[in-house]
Amino acid sequence: MMPIPAAILDQIIRWPASAQLQLQSMRTVFHNVAEAAGVGPLDEGLKWGQPAWRPRTPRTGSTLRLNWSAADPARITAYVDCKTDLAAQMQLRFPDLSGNDGKRALRFDLLAPDTDALWQLTFLTFTYHRAKHGSAR
Repeated sequence: MMPIPAAILDQIIRWPASAQLQLQSMRTVFHNVAEAAGVGPLDEGLKWGQPAWRPRTPRTGSTLRLNWSAADPARITAYVDCKTDLAAQMQLRFPDLSGNDGKRALRFDLLAPDTDALWQLTFLTFTYHRAKHGSAR
């Protein structure tokens, strides 16, 4: 896997070490899912000042962003495009996942995130347009 882009490193340097490590762990999941789903490679950078990932191939998937906030220091938040139904899909699949607003934000425990939920969120996000339009890629 490629090193973390400088723009992301510059952003997360303000985060506590536990949040930085969790971002690195989640980033590994993102790349593994993209490879397994056949949608890689990923573009990595900042979107709205937050680390973001998206398949490079057009009309394949949507963007997944991460953020840590001192206002909720025990969790890291994944954001999906609010124009999609991704958060609602996750609410149906994981009704006990706390911190899902049903629109765009899904919060994961910083020290012990639900890895199954993270994997499924990543898969659904990175294949969103492909699945929606029935492409068999």
